Amino acid sequence: MPATTPAQILQGAALQQRFQALDSFLIEHQALWRPRPFVHYPALPWEAGHPQLAAWLRAQSLEHAEAAHNQPHLLQAPAPFPQLAALADELSQLGELPQSPALVLPTRFSSDVPGRKWQQIDAFARSLSFTHTPQHWLDWCAGKGHLGRMLAHTGGSLTCLEYNPQLVSSGQQLSHKLGIAAQHIEQDVLAADAAKQLQAQHTPVALHACGELHTRLLQLASQVGCQHVAVAPCCYNRISTASYQPLSASAQASSLQLSIDDLGLPLSETVTAGARVRRQRDQSMAWRLAFDLLQRQLRGIDEYWPTPSLPPAWLDKSFANYCHDLAALKQLPTPAKQDWQQLEQQGWQRLAEVRNLELLRGLFRRPLELWLLLDRALYLQEHGYTVRLGTFCSRQQSPRNLLLLAERQQNLPTASVDNSVDRI
Repeated sequence: MPATTPAQILQGAALQQRFQALDSFLIEHQALWRPRPFVHYPALPWEAGHPQLAAWLRAQSLEHAEAAHNQPHLLQAPAPFPQLAALADELSQLGELPQSPALVLPTRFSSDVPGRKWQQIDAFARSLSFTHTPQHWLDWCAGKGHLGRMLAHTGGSLTCLEYNPQLVSSGQQLSHKLGIAAQHIEQDVLAADAAKQLQAQHTPVALHACGELHTRLLQLASQVGCQHVAVAPCCYNRISTASYQPLSASAQASSLQLSIDDLGLPLSETVTAGARVRRQRDQSMAWRLAFDLLQRQLRGIDEYWPTPSLPPAWLDKSFANYCHDLAALKQLPTPAKQDWQQLEQQGWQRLAEVRNLELLRGLFRRPLELWLLLDRALYLQEHGYTVRLGTFCSRQQSPRNLLLLAERQQNLPTASVDNSVDRI
């Protein structure tokens, strides 16, 4: 792909072309992005082959890593970093979907929604343009149905599917209060009977439905023959299988096999955390990395051992008590006398190194996410849809800003729906 290629909405043959380019890129360099610096100690497998880059990254500060986190491709690091950054950035270019003018809604529509979430809902809704006007919106994993109500405000029926009964009840009350004729249904969308909720005249929409929740929608909607589908995926690692199950023929033919850890890479970008949350995150990670050194000593085994997710209150303890309590939780021997201050400092030093080494993996966040989106786009294309893939909001509003728009080609037969399918 030439460097002068402008960012474009992907559609038609370009979907397959970009997928193949990304597939080759990710396969060729998987030794660089698969190993997780948090887990590997004292060195990552790729460091022996790129000693200058490794030494340079390890010498940088935690503040440096924080500053470069969202734009690692701009970093002036030793080779092969700049070359990889340029190619990753080029392969990740994607155009913005055109947006309709902003709707003027009564303020009560957004009164129950956090500001950033409302911006995402607004941008998503304004990016939905189809050849035929949708007549019946179906808000998939709807929560309280804020997105569906915005879409149905200008006309059309609305059905909202949601697993949480409290959200279903709250959403029904809000729809009634706002004068939107909506049916809010309690439904586990991964259950076998979820297929009964979709009909060909429905236009299903899903904003940030996690993992199998949105892949299930794509499968059912294509089986039923829904006229339109609009999906902005999230949390690709929320799957019930040990590894990723590709949807399209192209991804199934690829030699790229993705673990749950691999699927978490696109989600490692953060743009919305406040200063307090970042401090808490850093302390938690530094203490975990320090405890990792301790557990290797206590177990007599020099390898990483995962620790469970801990309540924030654990960070209110002294570092020594944190380690004693975590050792007890993991059923390890009681730690002998330690220089706790030195051990904690080692944890913070490791955190700086880990964060800077992660910058190399960061180059592959967007390419991997786009590979996953293109798998979904090609799947829909194989099932008779015309598909467009582009961005619907800024990265600052949400790093998960990729949107699939699909329209079913006319006069195609619909497949019979397999209601026996349980969880994917």
